[in-house]
Amino acid sequence: MASVGKSFIEAEKTFKVNVIGTTNIFEAIKNKSWLKRLIFISSSDVYGLVKPNDLPLKPTQIPNPINPYAQSKVAGEYLSTIYFGQFGAPIIIVRAFNHTGPGQTPDFAIPAFSRKIAKAEISRKNGIITVGNLSARRDLSDVRDIVRGYRMIAEKGRSGEIYQLCSGRDYQIGVLLKKLIELSDKPIRIKKDKKLFRKIDLPVLRGSYHKVKKEIGWKPEIPLKMTLKDTLEYWRERVNR
Repeated sequence: MASVGKSFIEAEKTFKVNVIGTTNIFEAIKNKSWLKRLIFISSSDVYGLVKPNDLPLKPTQIPNPINPYAQSKVAGEYLSTIYFGQFGAPIIIVRAFNHTGPGQTPDFAIPAFSRKIAKAEISRKNGIITVGNLSARRDLSDVRDIVRGYRMIAEKGRSGEIYQLCSGRDYQIGVLLKKLIELSDKPIRIKKDKKLFRKIDLPVLRGSYHKVKKEIGWKPEIPLKMTLKDTLEYWRERVNR
């Protein structure tokens, strides 16, 4: 259960899947000598509301979750620490910041925007897309960079450690939407819908990948423009099909 928005609606399911599910996996692998490494995928959402002088966020930052999804991920991190400490399970925690790309569901901002733009392009009506809060700022990476990071950490990371995968830059959601619209040749107007706003939202998240670069050799490589273009092309193909 990876959606912050859905976690408010399905809080119980979020905890069953993300906490009980994680416990079941850890129970299954404890004391297994054949297991070389297990990556627990956490999230930058665990940090919650942070102060400007906390940025860029580092793995040493104390979590302060403010939504059910983030709370479930913090619980998973504590479980990781317990199973590493008590049973020697070779678990590594990876806090992934926002990432996107082709194939991501429209439960997230960039694919949601891309699908709406793709639909507007083939519509005979005026190109209007409804959006929520555009002022939030997020550290955004390409999913292909993030998955490459997971593999590199699995191969070279130290058990019991926390690593972050991020771009090291924060982008305003409205700017990302503007960049997507600029990739379209149809005039598209934006209409804000208060129903799409969250009551509690994080103003800004920006991380540091210094530790993972130093220890593992990972850094982001795919430029934002390519990420946005490939995501929009993916949704154009799906909408047209």
